[in-house]
Amino acid sequence: MEIERQLEILINDGAKYGVAPTVIENAIAPALKLFANQLKYLEYYVVQNLQGDWILTTISNPKLRQEKKVIYAFASVQDAARFQGKVDPDILAVAIPVTHLLFRLISLQEVDSVIFADNSSNITSSNITSGIEIQRDRLSNLIKQQIRQLNQTPPNIA
Repeated sequence: MEIERQLEILINDGAKYGVAPTVIENAIAPALKLFANQLKYLEYYVVQNLQGDWILTTISNPKLRQEKKVIYAFASVQDAARFQGKVDPDILAVAIPVTHLLFRLISLQEVDSVIFADNSSNITSSNITSGIEIQRDRLSNLIKQQIRQLNQTPPNIA
């Protein structure tokens, strides 16, 4: 599904998410589109449990003494299966339109980033050779900035 159609669905379903459709259309959608256009695919596969919760992975950089929680999004269901490394009947990969995935990321306070694994070579849980990382804070800050601009009252021209 094309990005414009994905955004249209989010706008139309705005009330269901507790967000005014005009806010989604004028503040959130442009930010989602900006980030989605940096990615290679229109939908990605996210690994989740049977309750629909996305599987978080904690990654760390010992040199920087830094740790973060990420969700991996894969270009194919096969890549998602390879990442798991073993068959687990309680875990499945679900296709999600890219803008919907980014929209959901905004509300996941426990998640630092989504890493979009576009390259299927060497995908395992211990080695992801490449990917595009989208940080929740960067996306959220852009949306907040868009909302502030939306709420500014135009100067009185008269």
